[in-house]
Amino acid sequence: LFYDPIPTLNLVRCPVLAIYGEKDLQVPPAQNAKVMEDALKTQGVTKSKVVVLPGLNHLMQKAETGAISEYAKIEETMNPSALQAISEWLLEVTR
Repeated sequence: LFYDPIPTLNLVRCPVLAIYGEKDLQVPPAQNAKVMEDALKTQGVTKSKVVVLPGLNHLMQKAETGAISEYAKIEETMNPSALQAISEWLLEVTR
């Protein structure tokens, strides 16, 4: 709760893909995505991308509420939209 990621993010020089699940209750995108995006822009880290994926929880699974208590009930390992976002970004960065 007291950790400030900005000093560490200011050291980043490589491309970053930051993926947030819209229903993530552990790392809420409303509090974190913009901070990450701003930090990467401030540092001029090119080819970085911040994505919020609709309906996904902290584990990048389709979820009803995002509550940790749902984890055991969800059969999906990782939602295809997360895999697609990762593969598209990797192709973009390595071209």
